Amino acid sequence: MDLNTPLIDIRGVGNALYSKFQILGINTVQDLLTNYPRKYQDYSNVEKIVDLTPGLVTIKGRIESVVSRYSRNRLHITEAVVADDSSKLSLVWFNQPYRANSIVKDSEYYISGEFGLHHQRMSIINPNIELVSDFPVNTARILPIYRETKGLTSVQIRKVIKNLLIYLQDVVESLPAWLIKDYDLYPLAKAIEIIHFPIDSLELKKARERIGFEELFDLSLASALNREQLGHYQAVPIKFDEKLTQELVAKLPFKLTDEQRIAIWQIILDIASDKPMNRLLEGDVGTGKTVAAAVVAAIAANAGFQVALLAPTEILARQHYQTIYQIFNSIGMGNKVGLLTGSMSNSQQKEIKNQIDSSEVDFIIGTHSILGEKINLSRLGLIIIDEQHRFGVKQRQALLNKTDHMPHLLSMTATPIPRSLQLTLFGDLDVSIIKSKPYTKLPIETKIISLNQRSEIYKSFVPKLKNGEQLFIVCPTITDSKVINIRSVEKVYKELSDGVYKDFKVGVLHGKLSSDESEKTMQAFIDNKINVLVATTIIEVGVNIVNATVIAIESPDRFGLAQIHQLRGRVGRNDKQGYCYLLLNENKPPTKRLLALENIYDGFELADLDLELRGPGVIYGTMQHGKIGFDLQIATLTDVPLMLKAKRAADQFILKKEKLLQYVQLNERVKRLRSITTLN
Repeated sequence: MDLNTPLIDIRGVGNALYSKFQILGINTVQDLLTNYPRKYQDYSNVEKIVDLTPGLVTIKGRIESVVSRYSRNRLHITEAVVADDSSKLSLVWFNQPYRANSIVKDSEYYISGEFGLHHQRMSIINPNIELVSDFPVNTARILPIYRETKGLTSVQIRKVIKNLLIYLQDVVESLPAWLIKDYDLYPLAKAIEIIHFPIDSLELKKARERIGFEELFDLSLASALNREQLGHYQAVPIKFDEKLTQELVAKLPFKLTDEQRIAIWQIILDIASDKPMNRLLEGDVGTGKTVAAAVVAAIAANAGFQVALLAPTEILARQHYQTIYQIFNSIGMGNKVGLLTGSMSNSQQKEIKNQIDSSEVDFIIGTHSILGEKINLSRLGLIIIDEQHRFGVKQRQALLNKTDHMPHLLSMTATPIPRSLQLTLFGDLDVSIIKSKPYTKLPIETKIISLNQRSEIYKSFVPKLKNGEQLFIVCPTITDSKVINIRSVEKVYKELSDGVYKDFKVGVLHGKLSSDESEKTMQAFIDNKINVLVATTIIEVGVNIVNATVIAIESPDRFGLAQIHQLRGRVGRNDKQGYCYLLLNENKPPTKRLLALENIYDGFELADLDLELRGPGVIYGTMQHGKIGFDLQIATLTDVPLMLKAKRAADQFILKKEKLLQYVQLNERVKRLRSITTLN
């Protein structure tokens, strides 16, 4: 027998118990040993009976008597009296008739449970009880609490794990010996044993740190290897043109902020290298990311390189084109900028492709389909990607097939990414952050609206709509759910278009519409031909709707804080005050998360809070439109000190030229994480 032995072959695990473990995804010895507790209860402090206070307690005493009986309502009761050298105490079990025969009178036991008042006297109800002479599994120690299912309790899980400890001798160390020594880590087998059966809180802390360190080390190493692989590609250096940059910056309609200047200079230094840039430019809506990218793009285009800006939608591509054309035109380079989209006529597409071939146009703006187009990109020096933070191996290979070098890559996002995720999931990216805005903008006034206020708040928007202002309404789903109580796009659209907004044009936008339908709807909203747009978060990455002053978010608890922060950035884009209303769909007090939105306007602060309260999936999943793809059992992505330690160790691993294939388990985990973090 070994770690791969099915649990059904373990003594004490029958078919019924095995089927319960399978429900939890636990099939083998190794599965169970690496199924770590979700929390602990501390019964390690053994007290005298006379000193007990209400709460969780542990005592050591001799059983003086045991009796069992049925109450009037046929409830079976087992009652025992335990004594130590300080006093006596009553123990009571309900509907556990086997207790009377299993407890040995005059023997010493450890007893753990909830001490309190019951039927006018102090006693311990349904306690765990074990002989002092036995190895205590469920008493007199720090007790692990596991994920459970019907018919499978933590008590049963602990008993099975106790029988598996012998298999820890087969556990293969998954980290190099030097790393364990340098970072003062427990060996893996020892850490696993302590995590299940901790002696004291200090040992438990060290064991959890070992497992948590390894989880974060895996992530850090995956990111570091991705970064190292990118460094093997060759890029063409793009020389800094100081005179051009000064002229362009001077012609801007506003003064650059210090953060914009720093970000621009970081990008300039990156593209001057023969190693491809892989930088993420973060900043809230309105912080001037596009302007910063345009300055660098002008340097590249003027130096004879092609630049491609890839946007998630055609409408956003057109908006970028209008902004960048004006910037380039101010220094006489407007003719260098071209727009290429699928909705353009064949003749228009042919014309722009000819202009690209003849080097008349060097800055091509469009959607990701540009990369698949039959256009000449042999001089492509810089790619700017809006709201897609990953560029996978296949996409890089597609570019290399068009040119003999790897272009520099700049990703832009309005989604604030917590520092801890920057260290791990995004560790292969260099990050520039722009927080301040080049012009004064009023913060979006955010209010939580209770269920009984909903109809009144919708009525209050009518004067704004009559005044030419526009309204976003965001719902978490397209259709109603029979399982959970949430407000859908279809339901809200019908209610409002037939009711309070029947005199206005109400539109619908969601992911099930064709791209052509979506583009037409969004364009009608831009042109103010639609007054109210009921949509899913498809508008999260959106265009500039200057007349949109109000956004109402239905069932806001279904969204992440960073996501709501991005959504409210859709309004208040001009000099008018913007409003965000969070419409509760239940008569319950608002959560701590939602209350934070009324007072916090810093996207990074909200992202950190969201990470702490809801985990990384809500941030990474939102940005990537999918699941996070891995599970941290012990580590948390809010433990930055441990994360920095793991990152330092990963960098050392690479510097020492360690062979990953020597560590089979580590190699398998890192290989999977590399594919997740690069979206291959």
